[in-house]
Amino acid sequence: MTELNKDIQALREKKAVVEMGGGEAAIEKQAAMGKLTARERILSLVDANSFHEYDMFVKHDGRDFGMDKKDFPGDGVVTGTGAIFGAPVCIYAQDFTVAGGSLGLQHARKITKIMDHALKMKCPIIGINDSGGARIQEGVQALAGYGEIFYRNTIASGVVPQISLILGPCAGGAVYSPALTDFVFVVENISKMFITGPNVIKTVLGEDISMEDLGGARVHAEVTGNAHFWARSEQECFEQIKRLVSFIPWNNAERARSIAPAEPLAGLNIETIVPADPRQPYDVRDVIRATVDSSDFLEVHELWAANIVTGFGRMHGETVGFVANQPMVLAGVLDCDSSDKAARFIRFCDSFNIPIITLEDMPGYLPGVDQEHAGVIRHGAKVLYAYSEATVPKITVILRKAYGGGYIAMNSRHLGADFMFAWPGAEIAVMGPEGAAGIIFRKEIMEAADPDAMRQEKVKEYIEKFANPFVAASKGFIDSVIEPRETRSMLLHALRLSAGKEEFRPAKKHGLPPF
Repeated sequence: MTELNKDIQALREKKAVVEMGGGEAAIEKQAAMGKLTARERILSLVDANSFHEYDMFVKHDGRDFGMDKKDFPGDGVVTGTGAIFGAPVCIYAQDFTVAGGSLGLQHARKITKIMDHALKMKCPIIGINDSGGARIQEGVQALAGYGEIFYRNTIASGVVPQISLILGPCAGGAVYSPALTDFVFVVENISKMFITGPNVIKTVLGEDISMEDLGGARVHAEVTGNAHFWARSEQECFEQIKRLVSFIPWNNAERARSIAPAEPLAGLNIETIVPADPRQPYDVRDVIRATVDSSDFLEVHELWAANIVTGFGRMHGETVGFVANQPMVLAGVLDCDSSDKAARFIRFCDSFNIPIITLEDMPGYLPGVDQEHAGVIRHGAKVLYAYSEATVPKITVILRKAYGGGYIAMNSRHLGADFMFAWPGAEIAVMGPEGAAGIIFRKEIMEAADPDAMRQEKVKEYIEKFANPFVAASKGFIDSVIEPRETRSMLLHALRLSAGKEEFRPAKKHGLPPF
């Protein structure tokens, strides 16, 4: 065997050792928990034969507590580049089979190196989290590693898409990197994300709580809103990510890739979706599907704050973002959580050149002491800020109700909407006709021989004088009152007109949103 062949053989042997991670027993244990290994996860996500691994032979530099005698292959994290749909991505996956995927300084440096690469190369960064947390034996070095990652998450924000997968434990300070990224994916029975674990809670507070109830996948998808997508299996999660990246651009200097235009599915008739009775609910997602190409709509944050719907669709082959009140849940009102959900989505679309279409049907902000004490004023202001700040094309269609502060908040002309349309049955007013008539005509109603009949008469009078789209149209606040069947064509027209939109703002370092 030549010297060159010996070197190649030695390289292959070293690679094989690293690729085995924590060894066969640890890999079998991982599989028994229904989890793929770090490299299997990466290969399942990226295009075939596209992954190139870097820094395989990095070693930890811990010296205390016997660490100098321990060899952690790859220091518990796999990093590299691959492609999805032929376009490059940077990716890392923590390897739970190696020291529980614990993060030390060199582990963190591998991650920050690939993050820096993503920022320079202007491509998405995908992080797969599966770690027991900071490596206690390395002390403050591990904490420093987390800080370096958080800093890069912040610098990359709004420049390249950042996607996090929680495919195992993600505890303590580790949770803040996913929280700083654009989209977080969780998988049932696998994902665990929390600041303080069940044992500590029991010790400090005396409360027994399971890890699943504390920070399982469903909790973060439905209750906390920390997760944007929920899946039943790792493979379903990978398919969700591929679908998401098909809708978004690779960086903030590009637009999302176009595909061939297509009509909505023939079975969806937009004219029959919304009931004439304003008290009857309906699923606003049917309106979206009746509007977008191929009726293909990817909902974001589907399980959280369901009184508002956010997600991506395409119009004539181009990606657009949708923000829509959901009358099926709390009548589509804005509250603390739905305001946060909408504002975050609006800011993502604005950062990455995605036009925003708003479908409005809501009676205003959710009233009540609980909401007031939870800060609905501050949370609600986030929607106002996000819409006002956004400079991408902004188009609104008022489907039915647009009352009070909700009318203003949902991308009204007054917050900079480029196009405002309303269906002929839309009610635009300070408050609902029933309540308004009861206040304005209170005396007449009370003194009438038949108060109920008088109330109905005054409600009708109020609608005719105030609560209809033609009043707003007469002031120029609505550009056009349209038939429901015209919705798609008017949206396409508005998107074509605003494709080259430019908007100039005062020079400043940054604004101060109501965080």
